[in-house]
Amino acid sequence: MDQIVNVVGVGGSSRPGSTAEKALRVVLDAAQRRGAAVQLISGPALAMPLYDPRHGATAPQARRLLAAVAGADALVLASPAYHGGISGLVKNALDHVEELSEDIRPYFSERAVGCVAVANGWQGAVSTLAALRDVTHALRGWPTPLGAAINTSAARFSPAGACMDAHVQGQLEEMAAQVVEFATMRALATSRAQSAR
Repeated sequence: MDQIVNVVGVGGSSRPGSTAEKALRVVLDAAQRRGAAVQLISGPALAMPLYDPRHGATAPQARRLLAAVAGADALVLASPAYHGGISGLVKNALDHVEELSEDIRPYFSERAVGCVAVANGWQGAVSTLAALRDVTHALRGWPTPLGAAINTSAARFSPAGACMDAHVQGQLEEMAAQVVEFATMRALATSRAQSAR
């Protein structure tokens, strides 16, 4: 039985077509080729008020983000490195996931999460990747074994979004394979458990 899984990509920067968004699109395109349904939440869709737990998620962008995350079988997060860490735009979006603490699957529970960090140098890319993986753990997600730290001084993307570095392209495609494979196994296990009841 083929199981279609939903993979949601969250990240990028306020600049449409940023390198982080291009890398995220490469992962989502590879996931789609593997049979997943994909959704991208990037750029202006991430521009929302700072998360305030006293007021919850009131902005339309925040509600769309939360609906997408709640319905996802797997996620891919991508952030540019801002001073060695996750960008404020991406971190604020992840802070809004607190609103899913009482969901049937709280936060990122039961979901594989691919993590991509982009920087003009290895230090920022690696530290940002580690931060994304830490946040994924804190939100109860399962980071894929492979995370991608992309050094834009060595790896380039075309204006159309194609990755010009075969090694980076291979990493992003492998991450997509891990995300889709895990999500498919999880969805099938859940379906079988429900059928057995």
